[in-house]
Amino acid sequence: SGQLALVSLCRLKGGGDEEEQHVEEFIPVSHQPPTSLLLIVAAAVQVAMATSAVPSDNLPTYKLVVVGDGGVGKSALTIQFFQKIFVPDYDPTIEDSYLKHTEIDGQWAILDVLDTAGQEEFSAMREQYMRTGDGFLIVFSVTDKASFEHVDRFHQLILRVKDREAFPMVLVANKVDLVHLRKVTIDQGQEMAAKHNITYIETSAKDPPMNVDKAFHELVRVIRQQVPERNQKKKKKMKWRAERSTASHRFHCAIL
Repeated sequence: SGQLALVSLCRLKGGGDEEEQHVEEFIPVSHQPPTSLLLIVAAAVQVAMATSAVPSDNLPTYKLVVVGDGGVGKSALTIQFFQKIFVPDYDPTIEDSYLKHTEIDGQWAILDVLDTAGQEEFSAMREQYMRTGDGFLIVFSVTDKASFEHVDRFHQLILRVKDREAFPMVLVANKVDLVHLRKVTIDQGQEMAAKHNITYIETSAKDPPMNVDKAFHELVRVIRQQVPERNQKKKKKMKWRAERSTASHRFHCAIL
């Protein structure tokens, strides 16, 4: 018919609800020069893609907690992830919280990240924030052997607070850009991660950053993998309790 149908996805608000509607616009081909036509098509496609990519309000929220000794770069990693800038100066953190909408493996999510204190004087606060975490980044600096040796302590504390034999964690070896100051090798880091059966990632928050996004995203992947398993175990346990309760009632006797 000499016309081109452009289909765009629109969100219409009405009565407090949102609904998606496909809107067709017909443009006479004969009236449009080829270049202009291509631009119109490209613009329509971009609008449709951008609109369809808008995340819904009903998103899963993941509470991620960044732990490790003081001075290992926890805040630098967190700020680089959220604000895409590198903060070179070390300012001891007590507790900072950040919120972000992000897309991981095609699925949108809300990341609620808690950057924690690494100093011993704030150690009493650790159990409190560990209780609320869905997953943990255990960070050490490859330039600080003591921070690496303390990984065991953080790992054990998390498991004790969570009362579990395993929990979503990622071991992060930070400051790998400081090659000349490195005291912890890749092999040592990988062995530590294998010992605790967790993922190992080497990072640098310094521009250009290395694996910063990957560390946070990988933790979400681990949570997504382990949460269904935990839920399944919980369902089985509840089913067993229900069956046991039914059986006890079934064989209950009363002497009259």
